[in-house]
Amino acid sequence: MGLLGDELAFAQALTAQEREGVMALGHRKRYPADAHLLTEGDRSSHVLIVLQGWVTVSVATDRGATRLILGLRGPGELLGEMAALDRHPRSATVRALGPTEAQVINGDAFRRFLALHPRVSGLVIRQLTFRLRSADQERSALASLTVLQRLAHRLIELSRPDTSGPYSAPSTSPRTPTAPSAAGSVVQLAQDELAATVGATREAVAKALRLLRTQNIVRTGNRMVEILDPALLSLLADGHQE
Repeated sequence: MGLLGDELAFAQALTAQEREGVMALGHRKRYPADAHLLTEGDRSSHVLIVLQGWVTVSVATDRGATRLILGLRGPGELLGEMAALDRHPRSATVRALGPTEAQVINGDAFRRFLALHPRVSGLVIRQLTFRLRSADQERSALASLTVLQRLAHRLIELSRPDTSGPYSAPSTSPRTPTAPSAAGSVVQLAQDELAATVGATREAVAKALRLLRTQNIVRTGNRMVEILDPALLSLLADGHQE
C-alpha cells in the first residue's frame, strides 16, 4: 500500500444507520483551498469526515520549513481520530488541496458514539492499523528505492481511476496500457508537493521528471503531470532502466 491504499474509506465502510448516526453528531463546514483543517501540535480533539475535496496530511521535518506529505485523503476519510482518542496534540497538519467540505464532530461525542457502537470502533482501529502499516512501507521505500522509482510508483498510484485520487478523467486513447493507470490521466500536484510525497527534494524530482519527459513518458504543466505511457512508467517503477 502507498499513499492511498485499497481500503474502503471510513464512511463508506459504515452501514446506512451507522453513517446517519455519525453524521448527526456534527455539522458541515467548508474550507477554501490551502486552508488548514487540522494543525500539527494543536490540542483540539474534534474529528473530521471529508465530504468533498482532497487534503494532504503532512508533518514537519528536521529541515525546518520542509514538510513530508504522509498521505492524501478524500471523500469518506476520517481525520483527527488519534487526538480524539488519546487527547494528545495533533500529530500532523491537514491542508485542503482545493475547496473542501467536511463534517466536523466533537471529540467527546465521537468517543461516546464509539463506546456504544463496537463495530464502528473496530473500523477506527482497523484504519489506524492500516495507516501504520502504510507508514512502515513508505519508510522502507525511502530506504530502498531511487527517487525515479518512488516518483514513478507515486504517479501510477495517484492516477489510478480505481483509487478515486485527485486526477482528471483519462482522455480517449487508442492504446490499451497494461499498467494500472491510463494514458491521459493527469495528476494535479505541484512539483514541491510531489517531492514531499516521495521524501525527496524538489530538485531531485524535477530532474526525474525531466528524464520522464525526454522519454515521452509524461508531460508536465502548471501543477500537473500527465501520464503519456503508463506501461513504461510501470516498468521504471519496478526498477527497469530505459
